[in-house]
Amino acid sequence: MSAALLIIAATIAGVLCLGLLARRGKDMDLEQWTVGGRGFGTILVFVLMAGEIYTTFTFLGGSGYAYGHGGPVLYILCYGCLAYVISYWLLPILWRYAKQHRLITQPDFFAHKYDSPALGVLVALVGIVALIPYLVLQFKGLGIIVDAAGYGAISKTLAIWIGAVVVTVYVMVSGVRGSAWTAVVKDTLILAVVLFLGIYLPLHYYGSYNAMFDAIQAAKPNFLALPAKGESVAWFDSTVLLTALGFYMWPHSFGSLFTAKEEGVFRRNAIMMPLYQLILLFVFFVGFAAILKVPGLKGPQIDLSLLRLSVQTFDPWFVGVIGAAGVLTALVPGSMILIAAATLLANNIFRFARPQATDQTVSRLARLLVPVVALVSVIFTLRGGSTIVSLLLMGYSFVTQLFPTLIASLLPRNPVTREGAFAGICTGVAAVAITSLAHTSIGALFPALPEALKDLNIGVVALILNLIALAVVSALTRSRTAYA
Repeated sequence: MSAALLIIAATIAGVLCLGLLARRGKDMDLEQWTVGGRGFGTILVFVLMAGEIYTTFTFLGGSGYAYGHGGPVLYILCYGCLAYVISYWLLPILWRYAKQHRLITQPDFFAHKYDSPALGVLVALVGIVALIPYLVLQFKGLGIIVDAAGYGAISKTLAIWIGAVVVTVYVMVSGVRGSAWTAVVKDTLILAVVLFLGIYLPLHYYGSYNAMFDAIQAAKPNFLALPAKGESVAWFDSTVLLTALGFYMWPHSFGSLFTAKEEGVFRRNAIMMPLYQLILLFVFFVGFAAILKVPGLKGPQIDLSLLRLSVQTFDPWFVGVIGAAGVLTALVPGSMILIAAATLLANNIFRFARPQATDQTVSRLARLLVPVVALVSVIFTLRGGSTIVSLLLMGYSFVTQLFPTLIASLLPRNPVTREGAFAGICTGVAAVAITSLAHTSIGALFPALPEALKDLNIGVVALILNLIALAVVSALTRSRTAYA
């Protein structure tokens, strides 16, 4: 076994042990397993939310997108910063309401606000549909990392199965506490590795950042700018808007805010997170450095750019360290996604069908559903071929459809009825599903549109249809009922 593979194997074993130890001294009832007893302070909430945000998408997808697409990759830097600004005001409000009413999941929030358990089921279904490709993203990244960093000694398929088993075991035992403990290690290691790679590789191969960008411009003119068509300014702006609005609409992100013990945590995090976002620049630098040094990667292969360049540059032991950091970017968010998906199925769908079910029954079912969700995701991972970024954008298009209904529920006088909420969410999700399955775009559907509009992100168009349906149906069904 190579040095690289030994380091990766030791990291996976360490994650499993740490995840299991996180349970010590805690009675893992539903609230403790899902939201940590609402007792996490600033540091744990920070690393938990960062653990969800900085995933294999950041590690492989960000560098791969820079390698394969150039300038448009900067959308990833922009949307996070905008989302953190929104979170400064939004998250404390959500936390206060959830604590007051002892809510533990995102669908609970919607169901309580609109006095509609059925709406909670709809939100849960949307969340599960979005979470599966997000979990596929993590497993896909895990397979790529172990295969490349381990010099092919372990296949992608075997690596995916091992990762799925490890994360399933510690999630079933320790819940969100296991995720939080492992997130601390993950954030420390990924910060060190990404900063080193983003500084060393451009300087090693080109001498300076200026020289690197000059070389790319000479070899691929205008590659670092937004193109006139496709990933144009219209695409860039609409994608930043879509992903910023959907940033905290993911069920695992929404649910993790319930873990905090006080609302000031979110304002402190909103101040710190944009600084953490700067790490992405160094991820992009690695992708840019690989353009001329590892040429010829196409399609899903662009996600290999960081690892291919690392393998040809460093000794095996250090490639193992890079691979270990990458493995953590898959396992930590993967664990949060598993918790969220299993909890939605047990707490919001099963409990809807069996309202007499006790918390103990729901808690036991949620844990039993963890391996089921993991198995389904592994099957999709082994059959899929999309790039990491495309998988994430598809999920964002789904979860962002919940945003208008959420914001309306926070107004002093909610103008949206439960029927309007249903209509808006269903319309938006249907629009995303139809266009995603048909692999089409706005330009293909409406060729007569101005060029600037043809490149709009399909998720934003679905959001507009969502708002229209929400407004029309609410106007037709509005009553004197006042929601909480």
